Amino acid sequence: MQDERRVFLGGIASLAGIGAGLAAPARSFAQAASPRATILSTWDFGAPANDAAFAKGRTGGSLIDMVEAGVMVPEADPNNHSVGYGGYPDRDGHVTLDAVIMDDAGGVGAVAALEDTVHAISVARAVMEHTPHTFLVGEGATRFARDRGFPRVKLLTPEAEKAWREWLKTQNYKPVANSETGTYGEGRPGTPGGALDHDTIGMLARDASGRMAGACTTSGMAFKMRGRVGDSPQVGSGLYVERGVGGATSTGLGEEVTRTVGTARVVASMRHGISPQAACEEAAKHIASLRGDAIKGVQVGFLAMDTAGRIGAFCLLPGFTYAVTDAAGKTRVEKAPSLFRA
Repeated sequence: MQDERRVFLGGIASLAGIGAGLAAPARSFAQAASPRATILSTWDFGAPANDAAFAKGRTGGSLIDMVEAGVMVPEADPNNHSVGYGGYPDRDGHVTLDAVIMDDAGGVGAVAALEDTVHAISVARAVMEHTPHTFLVGEGATRFARDRGFPRVKLLTPEAEKAWREWLKTQNYKPVANSETGTYGEGRPGTPGGALDHDTIGMLARDASGRMAGACTTSGMAFKMRGRVGDSPQVGSGLYVERGVGGATSTGLGEEVTRTVGTARVVASMRHGISPQAACEEAAKHIASLRGDAIKGVQVGFLAMDTAGRIGAFCLLPGFTYAVTDAAGKTRVEKAPSLFRA
């Protein structure tokens, strides 16, 4: 992580003009000469998502535009069974989606148990921008999506349905750590990223002035109980962004993140002067200390970025990967250090 810190150290970010809303174009991001503009996201499949976010920023998109455009990539990928279209269903055969989008000025929109809509993150943004609320769920979220003109799309693909029907034969429910790296485009070479039982993409983006936004979207655990909602759409669990401090996102078994409001904890540590790396480590170690043997074999990972562009990544078990994009648009995938051995 020391090499990564040297890459992203950009000094103390100037907060001049901090009152400007994040809906304004991220002009400072488009200045590729700035070493401070970065994008950070979970898992290998975050790499193409980062590239889409970067492209949106380079053409004048706001930070909110960027994180929305980025996570829409895995949402529309039928080979990714953990996010959006092609996601594995719940036990009753329904694909339900959860998402949250957030800026560093307290703007928030979220949906949970959304059905028949590919881009949950865009519906979450509509909640933020077109309602007095921050969170819509279930039938209400789906009805809102139709009212806002989002097309009705069957999310259960033949491949996902086949996996669900196979699961019905045993109904054995045991989340597998790092399954994100096991089933993406199963049978094909290349970058892994799909999920058998969970996961999500969480993304953070910042511009050269230190302004930030984030997004998190998922189809949740495969074969979950109907109505289950994990950490992903919950502010302070799956995602948290705070002006002048930074942001954090999480991945892995959502129930363990919600017990500790994990990303809010990471950002609170950063607010008190702890580095993003140390903040991620503290949050993961706290879960391990709190839960003991109950988290044996369970994966939880945290990513964080502060307003100066320093990053942090840490997880319970080996295998968590993340994608980093620098100000020139170069993306690389890294492995996060872990608390435990496999």
